[in-house]
Amino acid sequence: RKGEELGMIDSVKATSPYYAPVSGQVIEVNRELESTPELLNKDPYGKGWIVKIKVQDPGEYESLLTPEKYAEKVEKGKH
Repeated sequence: RKGEELGMIDSVKATSPYYAPVSGQVIEVNRELESTPELLNKDPYGKGWIVKIKVQDPGEYESLLTPEKYAEKVEKGKH
């Protein structure tokens, strides 16, 4: 379900949970991240994906941020 914890991401600074952006069924997990976790930062829209989800309600797409809106939100959080 949207907002439920899917797992944890370990970094040098912290271990943080990540949450489902939409409701649905996880259909694939990117096991490549186990051996090359740097893909998350280097290629998040390509090889660095975390999970693939079969979306239950396509209407939830409206609540997702575009990459540009996400970058804007991150930048605002730095101040």
